Amino acid sequence: MNDLPAAAGADAGALLAALPDPVAWLGPDGAWTVNAAAAARLDRLDAGQDWQALFSDDSVARLRRAVQDAQAGQTTRVTVKIVDTAAPGLVTVAPSGGGVLLHLHVARDPLEVALELMDGLHLGLTVQSPDSRILMVNGAAPDILGLSAGQLTGRDSLDPRWQAIHPDGRPFPGDTHPSRVALRTGQVVRDVPMGIFHPPSETWRWLQVTAIPRLVAGTNEAKQVTTVFADVTDRYVLQREMQRSEQRFRSLVEATSQIVWDAHPDGHFPPPQPGWEAFTGQTPGEYGGAGWLDAVHPDDRPSTLRDWRRAVQTEQHYLTEHRLRRADGTYVPMQARAVAVRDENGAIREWVGIHTDMSAVRDAQQALIDLNADLERRVQERTLALADLTRFSTLLLTAAGEGIFGLNPDGVTTFANPAAARMLGYSVERMIGASQHDLVHHHHADGRPYELRECPIHQTLQDGQTRRVEQDVMWHAQGHAVPVAYVVTPTHDENGQPSGAVVMVQDITERERAQEQLRELIENLERSNQDLEQFAYVASHDLQEPLRTIGSYTELLARRYQGQLDPRADQYLHYMQDAVMRMRSLIQDLLGFARVGRHDTLLERVPLDDLLRAAAQNVRGTLDDGGGTLDWRTPHAVLGQPSLLIQLITNLISNGLKFRAQDRPAHVQVTSHLEGEFVRVTVQDNGIGIAPEYHARVFDIFQRLHRREQYAGNGMGLAICRKIVEFHGGRIWLESAPAQGSTFHLTLPVAPSQ
Repeated sequence: MNDLPAAAGADAGALLAALPDPVAWLGPDGAWTVNAAAAARLDRLDAGQDWQALFSDDSVARLRRAVQDAQAGQTTRVTVKIVDTAAPGLVTVAPSGGGVLLHLHVARDPLEVALELMDGLHLGLTVQSPDSRILMVNGAAPDILGLSAGQLTGRDSLDPRWQAIHPDGRPFPGDTHPSRVALRTGQVVRDVPMGIFHPPSETWRWLQVTAIPRLVAGTNEAKQVTTVFADVTDRYVLQREMQRSEQRFRSLVEATSQIVWDAHPDGHFPPPQPGWEAFTGQTPGEYGGAGWLDAVHPDDRPSTLRDWRRAVQTEQHYLTEHRLRRADGTYVPMQARAVAVRDENGAIREWVGIHTDMSAVRDAQQALIDLNADLERRVQERTLALADLTRFSTLLLTAAGEGIFGLNPDGVTTFANPAAARMLGYSVERMIGASQHDLVHHHHADGRPYELRECPIHQTLQDGQTRRVEQDVMWHAQGHAVPVAYVVTPTHDENGQPSGAVVMVQDITERERAQEQLRELIENLERSNQDLEQFAYVASHDLQEPLRTIGSYTELLARRYQGQLDPRADQYLHYMQDAVMRMRSLIQDLLGFARVGRHDTLLERVPLDDLLRAAAQNVRGTLDDGGGTLDWRTPHAVLGQPSLLIQLITNLISNGLKFRAQDRPAHVQVTSHLEGEFVRVTVQDNGIGIAPEYHARVFDIFQRLHRREQYAGNGMGLAICRKIVEFHGGRIWLESAPAQGSTFHLTLPVAPSQ
């Protein structure tokens, strides 16, 4: 590529050469030079340095006229058709440095504009492969279908999870979906009504679906299908309401009171007239002859009699309206009709007439008028709602809290929202038109250059795959790194090829700060655990050694001087021995509590029956001495450390045997049943029970509810039980009441089947 002319100035020439838009300069000698962006477009067209190859013939003619004007000192702007894109372009032609400068600005990608327009109109769009798998969805599709973009991508029309019906309620099989029909026939399938189940709202939505296949050139074979659908639920519901209303009003009219009657050729009204009698309450003597006129409202009698006489005289049909008195005295608006029945000679044989109650018809007409008015109101409201939605879609990009920007296939930023600009310290105008990678993504956090081929955003532009990056950095305008997480979503052209990408970026500075605090807390916890292990070691060795010395000398004093001291001295020695034993027991329990879960032993499959047999052996002496009983029904297996689980079950059974009621032998029953991924084990006894206010307290360390003289122990047993259960990922709780026994529930992870 030739350098832009020095006549423009060194700085200006460098600036023009770096512009992302194509720029060309025509020198006074007629020679053309182009910048990198223009050269790249020409290379794609294999057109060498012929800038005119970028435009259609009519556009070239307009540009030549504009060049002539620029040579005369006039700047003009020309709208042109570019051969390699459907989007229009704008060329600014201006005099420069003795020559003419042409600057091309390409409009936004039509697909991007179309997708934004469809999202704004709340029209869903999917692109499906020949096997009907969904390849791409627009922003409105997940909201209409009630599934996320991730749930939709990859799903095909035959997926049994779809729930679709016809308007009459019949199932809508997947192989008859418009997209499948379009793929199979290669024909456009238009405006198909379909009901789909919307999971978030748990309601049925009604769609109008059009499927447009994209064919392999020269064949009827579809290589993709684009399906467009609109949510017409409101319109469908209104139509159904109108249909039901029309059916209601039709039935109302059909059920309206009607009186069928007949008259002689001269108009005489003879009995019997059962319909007339039932409605008016007149007897044959009252309505005979012209007496029927007495049932007509006095104000309506003259017009009624006039119309009737005219029909008899002219032998034409009779039609009039008047108010007729019902048997209860109420006047009802009626329409009266009658036709002459003639014999074979054409003479009138009789008149047959009918009175129709017009009140119901008028009510129905008014109801239809009101319904139409309501429909117009609701349509107007829907129109206003669509207008609001369009405005909302326009504002959404601006109001979004996360940074959002779009890229063209070359990685140049085509749009950016204010949040992205604030996050990275640039203006929106500065970001648009710039290479996104060079501007904000050029180095790793440690300062190493970020090669373009390694960039996930660039990779998406190449292969069209969505990527999610949980931790990365982008560079602020002031030169410091901003920790970010981002999602790159590709856009595709009509051929299914990547045409750009949309990047949603989130500043994770606070998240990283929280993670650092969490790491510090974990380190502190590990140090505390190490201190606890050291304490356990000291308690196990250093503390027990002087305790053994005290115990030995106390026992030696008791043996040697038993009976030689007064009774009080013997009692003191007994107290010392008892204290030594309690201290030794307390240290052992505390060590056991501290050691729970400190071993790295792998969890293994343990049948509960094996645990219960081992625990029963451990409490055999207590059962024999106290006459208690133990039984179990535990057919399940759990995942855990056998030694800890035996200690857990033994402690719970021992509690049930120790805290027994005085009036009955102790009985402990253990059962198990499956609850999802856990097995619930229940240990139930018939002992003295525990008041509700102590249910949480009994699991705390060193908590005792009874005096030591009444029930032995250090208050550590249930605390150890809770720690063992929580080490296995389960939980333990208590149900009990005084004098009604206690039931301990605990959950342990179920072991996988062998």
